[in-house]
Amino acid sequence: MSLDLPSLRREYAREGLAEADLAPTWHGQFARWFEDASVLREPNAMVLATATPDGAPSARTVLLKGVDPTGFVFYTNHGSRKGAELAANPRASLVFPWTDLERQVLVTGTVERVGDPETEAYFRTRPRGSQLGAWASRQSAVLADRDELEARHAAVEERFAGDEVPVPPFWGGLRVVPTAVEFWQGRPSRLHDRLRYRLSHGGWLVERLSP
Repeated sequence: MSLDLPSLRREYAREGLAEADLAPTWHGQFARWFEDASVLREPNAMVLATATPDGAPSARTVLLKGVDPTGFVFYTNHGSRKGAELAANPRASLVFPWTDLERQVLVTGTVERVGDPETEAYFRTRPRGSQLGAWASRQSAVLADRDELEARHAAVEERFAGDEVPVPPFWGGLRVVPTAVEFWQGRPSRLHDRLRYRLSHGGWLVERLSP
């Protein structure tokens, strides 16, 4: 069975993006677009791309949990595939695919762990079920079956019954510190607007990229 992909073609014609439209900083521009994207179901969903030390790529969707001028923060099990890859090769790319708005934001940068106080503060905001899930899951490890995971969760529930759930020592936040942030706006005839903030010699340049 073949898919009729040509039938999915469409034009992008909502609006353009000019240099004069940009905020002075990438963070200010991201805040503007994120507010526009708040009408979407998961505006904070982002594709995180990592690579092994020998260059094998991998990608997955994670949720943005914080952003400020220092970067984009998400949380994970440090023993997971992405955690191990980022420990060995602390560079990553992010893509926010806001297709209903005919927009994307693309980020490249280095990765660092957030401090324990920031991780603790975020962990306290999570529902108890999610806190227990962080303990129960050996993220990315092979399971024999679903029952193994359910048994681990039940054991964790019993372990912390009646007590506050502590932050697992293998779990925490990672911050993508950007060296480039590109704002992509779809335009007709595939002549898209691509404006990029790029870090250069301690300052940020704005560049227009060919579509």
